[in-house]
Amino acid sequence: MKVEDFLNYLRYERNRSELTVTNYERSLKDFESYFKNRESQLSWESVDSDIIRDWMESLMDKGDMASTVNNKLSAVRSFFRFALARKMVTADPSYNIQGPKKKKPLPQFVRESEMDRLIDLPQMWGDSFEDLRARTIIILFYETGIRLAELVGLNDADVDFTMHQLKVTGKRNKQRIVPFGNELETALKEYMRQRDSTVPRVDEALVVDDKGCRIGRSRVQNIVRRELSKTTTMKKRSPHVLRHSFATAMLNNGAGLEAVRKLLGHESVATTEIYTHTTFEQLKKVYENAHPRA
Repeated sequence: MKVEDFLNYLRYERNRSELTVTNYERSLKDFESYFKNRESQLSWESVDSDIIRDWMESLMDKGDMASTVNNKLSAVRSFFRFALARKMVTADPSYNIQGPKKKKPLPQFVRESEMDRLIDLPQMWGDSFEDLRARTIIILFYETGIRLAELVGLNDADVDFTMHQLKVTGKRNKQRIVPFGNELETALKEYMRQRDSTVPRVDEALVVDDKGCRIGRSRVQNIVRRELSKTTTMKKRSPHVLRHSFATAMLNNGAGLEAVRKLLGHESVATTEIYTHTTFEQLKKVYENAHPRA
């Protein structure tokens, strides 16, 4: 059973690029080298699923990422499908073998001390309506955890100062109630007062642009990116990072997972659980920095 036959099939019958063919060839030679070094009498025809799994494990042990291992496994799968279709083998040992799951990246968040510095220090902000609007947007995201589309969609009528709560319309038009504190109340009232005396009211939107129209998503993203650059050097500076920062701060300060799920508007608590990994990573860093024998 020749690997070269398969590579020519990719080149001339499937019209795959030379780069793709080279990558497949490299992966297949890597696997062949592995099983030959393991047992010299082994051949492609005698390879079984255990050998493929052991090879994958060896790749992970060497430090290959899950995506790399999956790409190499894909090459082996394709080769055995080719061989089976041409009756070069009687069974496909790669059938039903699952590749390693890719690790989901932990959500990035701004530390509480950095957010306190940004929000609380007067020198971070000017006196213009634009500065007041920017600070209010930052506080809105950080103190409620709402999404970008949810903030843009807020109307004045959605703010209940008596009950200290927002009526938020989330994904698939599902509505939820999100509480807010005195700091956001003060910021919103001052923003609305200046807004009404500075720009014309074109519609019922809570957050408006310089012409009084509902503010656009890209404008809010640019505001958040600019303001977060004052306090953090992290590359990703977005409304979603502030949503992550809200969830992380809540959990770090004793909030329950189910409560945070409801505040974020997640359908399942499994979606919210990723933040527990973030807080655990924080705990590990605290431990490593604080314990004398860590």
